[in-house]
Parts: sequence; C-alpha cells; structure tokens
Amino acid sequence: MKYFDKEDILHLVISDEPQSGSMELSPNITAELNDNGELIGIEILNASTFIQETVLDKGYAKELSLSNVQVS
Repeated sequence: MKYFDKEDILHLVISDEPQSGSMELSPNITAELNDNGELIGIEILNASTFIQETVLDKGYAKELSLSNVQVS
C-alpha cells in the first residue's frame, strides 16, 4: 500500500505483475488488471475523503479498532 500525500491517491498493490488494462469501478476508484484480466491493484483518488466517508462515517472505525482516529 502506498499513499501519495500531495495527490491524495491511495494505491493498493496486489501483485507486481505489469498492468495491461484497467477498469473504472466508480468515479474515483480504478481496478488495475494484468494480461489475463485479473486484479493486480487498486487506485483510489481523493483517498482521504473516500476513507472518511466509507470507513469513519459509516461506523466501521469502531469495528476496526480505529475509534481514536481524529478526522480533520
């Protein structure tokens, strides 16, 4: 997992295989695919907003033991 602070992009690497395609899952989430169409990575744009809206605001933080996380 790599976070690019200036761009607010979170990149999740599943495999080091070369990317040969991609599929937009939502306006800010792209699945990266190998030659066989298998998932090798995920890129999340506006990652801080995505994490806040999907994890913190929906109450998953408590389940993930993130209850002490402060959102600015």
